[in-house]
Amino acid sequence: MKYVYLDNAATTPMLPEVIEVIQQSMLQNFGNPSSIHRFGRKAKAAVETARKNIAKHFNVSASEIIFTSGGTEADNLILQNAVLNLGVTRIITSKIEHHAVLRTVEYLKREYKITVDYTPLTEKGAIDITAFEMLLKETTAKTLVSLMYVNNEIGNLLPIEIITVLCKENKAYFHSDTVQAIGHYNLDLQKLPVDFIVASAHKFHGPKGVGFVYVKKGISIQPMLYGGEQEKGMRASTENVHGILGMEKALQISYSNLQVDMKQIKQLKKYFIEQLIVSFKNIQFNGESANLKKSSHTILNVTFPAKDKMMLFNLDIQGVAVSGGSACQSGASKGSHVLRAFLKKEQIENASVRFSFSKLTTKVDIDFCIEKLKKTQKKLILS
Repeated sequence: MKYVYLDNAATTPMLPEVIEVIQQSMLQNFGNPSSIHRFGRKAKAAVETARKNIAKHFNVSASEIIFTSGGTEADNLILQNAVLNLGVTRIITSKIEHHAVLRTVEYLKREYKITVDYTPLTEKGAIDITAFEMLLKETTAKTLVSLMYVNNEIGNLLPIEIITVLCKENKAYFHSDTVQAIGHYNLDLQKLPVDFIVASAHKFHGPKGVGFVYVKKGISIQPMLYGGEQEKGMRASTENVHGILGMEKALQISYSNLQVDMKQIKQLKKYFIEQLIVSFKNIQFNGESANLKKSSHTILNVTFPAKDKMMLFNLDIQGVAVSGGSACQSGASKGSHVLRAFLKKEQIENASVRFSFSKLTTKVDIDFCIEKLKKTQKKLILS
């Protein structure tokens, strides 16, 4: 039976070249990077070389990159430091952020009595820039803004240049969850003075369980995990050497062919949108996901006008892997918090599907998915 994978926003398959690097590292870099003997020094040198190479992709110094277990830990590290060490008493975020941000913010509000403001959204789930600017100017309290660059469910692109300028003008820290952007978009952090970004390797064909956080030079953070002096004292725990080297390779491949891959994936997404429109009636594209200029080329979110609770399951049985939203919430019964933030109640009750693509996705995969969608949604097919 043929299987098609269209859930790349949840995780991407590791590339063969990445697997090879990890295998070689397992054989050659088994020393503990904190050990002083030659085996430890070799592992440490490999980690630091990877750090320098990763930093170059973002035009920052190696000292500004801290390795973590992934995006969730990285988000927690920044948000908790903002309140506990940087004097932040107010956080501005949105209700369509990943739960790694939302639940950490809720915790900080509950435990430390900080003020949390959620910036209003447009009917397309985009940040209302005028309302956001008004929120920034409301008070002189020390503020952190936390807004994701690419929304992981609807693919909306944050106008990050505008947000960065507004934060700078109003002396607010700016943290962006860039998990869905790293490896898919160029980020020159000298031209885009964001204070904090985060990455997770498995979103760009690297291994799971490894990522990094960028902390702008001059900002001092304290560890969230205690035990050792790894990562310049900012993150205790023996470094995931093999994962770090795999992440470095995945990032190098991503950025070596970025424009070609972007063009290819964007063409596939455009083709998929066209096929959905000609094949089904009354479907709805959520957020800006059908707008190729305002959304990521990797994500398309679609609502079908039917209360089909078994849709994802039936597609899986027929060989199509997709999701209803964030993989972190796939077992929850409440549905998508992102869609609830801006859609009407009757729209939310219908079946919504997130399709997400990578450079490994093909036109054959898209055609196969359309064929299976037609089987599961016979009543919606245009005659």
